[in-house]
Amino acid sequence: MKKNLLLSLVALVALTTGVYAQPANTPQKKDSASFVFTTVKELPITSVKDQYRSGTCWDFSTLSYLESEVLRIKGNKADSNICLSPMFVVWKNYSEKATKYIRMDGTINFAGGGSSMDVVHCIKDYGIVPNCEMPSKNFGELGPVHGELDAVLKAYVNALKSDPNGKLSPVWHNGFDAILDVYLGKCPEKFTYEGVEYTPKSYAESLGLDLDDYVSITSFGHHPWYSQFQIEVPDNWRWDYSYNVPIDDIVKILYNAIDKGYTVAWAADVSEIGFTRYGLARVPDEDSVKKEMSDSDMAHWLGLPRTARNAEMQKKMENPSVPEKFYTDAMRLKEFNNKQTTDDHGLHLFGTAVDQHGNKYFLVKNSWGKTGNYKGIWYVSENYVRAKTMDILVNKEAIPKDIRKKLGIK
Repeated sequence: MKKNLLLSLVALVALTTGVYAQPANTPQKKDSASFVFTTVKELPITSVKDQYRSGTCWDFSTLSYLESEVLRIKGNKADSNICLSPMFVVWKNYSEKATKYIRMDGTINFAGGGSSMDVVHCIKDYGIVPNCEMPSKNFGELGPVHGELDAVLKAYVNALKSDPNGKLSPVWHNGFDAILDVYLGKCPEKFTYEGVEYTPKSYAESLGLDLDDYVSITSFGHHPWYSQFQIEVPDNWRWDYSYNVPIDDIVKILYNAIDKGYTVAWAADVSEIGFTRYGLARVPDEDSVKKEMSDSDMAHWLGLPRTARNAEMQKKMENPSVPEKFYTDAMRLKEFNNKQTTDDHGLHLFGTAVDQHGNKYFLVKNSWGKTGNYKGIWYVSENYVRAKTMDILVNKEAIPKDIRKKLGIK
């Protein structure tokens, strides 16, 4: 996912999820006693990882999801320390993206972002390796930093699309892949893991995943419900199709999945005021807050700069008694059309919780390291999910039968 948007708030540190999904050394908000969460159900996940300054949330979140799927499928036989290599996926997808970019004369998006289905395609076509076989090359940094890599690769393909020789040489892609080797490391053809020799393909087969079981589902009303369409966002460079259902059905799928023991890969817009840097995401009802203000307070509030108003709204939002805005399909489509809701960030949804007032939340694993009040875990309200979901990747067995029937999924 990508989005180059900077929000400067007093209590909300800037976040960008295009090239740099999390700035280094981000200060964390001190613990707040405003919210008291009780876990309803929590499914097994692997350890929290850090994508650091790379636009690879789509990759980290989907691999986290598939790691949980391995834990679900294998149970006690699973390697609880399983960690799949994000950089293997980045390498393969960038290589394929270069081919398509040149074929399309540079008219598709070419950047570090992607989608959950890119991970599925990669494992289907090339397999996967453990992270220890192809870890991030950090070059003295605290984690992967891909700004230079992204810029060099973009310059390379842009030079080629101008066709300086009148035709492409047969070795242009070799040069591109050599850059990937330098920055990401070479993809191993064979390796030995825990005493067993594998290829990437055979290792993928050993995980027990049936990749045909995973489907992408979205919810935008400019296409017919219970049909499929290609989500019109830059990171859908493969033009993959997603099933389209009303947002009520998305929520039903999420609760059904967790109830049945399935986690979900969740793509969302996290640039909103309500998505804090310390582990909470809500949709504050701005109109409700305004109504509670006196005339003098209102005049003061409206006279503040936008960033200051955002900070004030942030403070209000941190009070669990402040109501949230309830999003309908029409409201979601309006914000998608006017670019308020954009392709932004990938996360991993793995459980449910309630606050002290009974408001419902999802437990969500992020890929910004063990940051925030909950060590890399976010409490995301059901209303935020309704408002800002772009799409989900889910095992088709986790979808309620009546919705599967409408979609024609067997």
